[in-house]
Amino acid sequence: MSPIIIVVSSETPAQQNERRSYAGLASHESYAAALRRLRPGIELDAVSCLETGSLPDLARHDGIVFAGSPIQMHEDSAEARAAVRFMAQVFQAGVPAFGSCAGLQIAAVAAGGATGPRQPGAEVAFARDITRTEAGTRHPMLDGRPATWTAPAMHSSVVTRLPAGASSLAANPDTPIEAAEIRHGRGTFWGVQYHPELSLTEIAASTVHQSDDVIDQGLARDRRDVEAMAARLRDLDAAPTRVDIAWQLGLNAEIALFDRRMREIANFLNAVQAGALRPL
Repeated sequence: MSPIIIVVSSETPAQQNERRSYAGLASHESYAAALRRLRPGIELDAVSCLETGSLPDLARHDGIVFAGSPIQMHEDSAEARAAVRFMAQVFQAGVPAFGSCAGLQIAAVAAGGATGPRQPGAEVAFARDITRTEAGTRHPMLDGRPATWTAPAMHSSVVTRLPAGASSLAANPDTPIEAAEIRHGRGTFWGVQYHPELSLTEIAASTVHQSDDVIDQGLARDRRDVEAMAARLRDLDAAPTRVDIAWQLGLNAEIALFDRRMREIANFLNAVQAGALRPL
């Protein structure tokens, strides 16, 4: 029997519409589409952690998934405060949760950790050389991952300090926490700084949308360079076994193939179905 999952948005309505304009779907809608592809028949509900004062009825839900967004959790904004209040309720309820990118940052801050701007700048398109920590070598969220891998990514801030009761599971040279488990209150949260749920076509769209930032960071000479890379990404997404394109981009099957790209999310759903993440 498929689990019943809440998909949480932390985008404002304006941010949702902006993402729809260049990527086709808001972040929570994209996440829901990936979950349905991964688990046909899965039952999903949607809620915004910015617009609701309380959680929906959790009695019929098996887990909660947080989509990414441009929210900056190190800024004292109404959106950041609302996200923390929402996540605090999730921890108190004891419902297992998973988050990508901003989802990890929301959980970290809500449990007492901290976030800040990433140095030397945004992690664009890919998080490369993600490597397990000692704790990550035996953690079920990373089951099936090789020692080092590449994943879709698009973020300008990172978790700078994990809260008490948390474990860093993976890192790369420029991002100190790429994956983590956070235990707080009655809840268990698994999260990644990258985006397993994003297709290469979505990464291409986001990269083109942020062309100016990509060029300013010296990652491309001009917009033509960005668009050429985006075209190769779209081609690889359409034909994920094209080893020539993967080689040109420095990628492999861990990111090109849907089932392997979604491994952390699949492991979370498996753990939820097994009841492994519920409070004792």
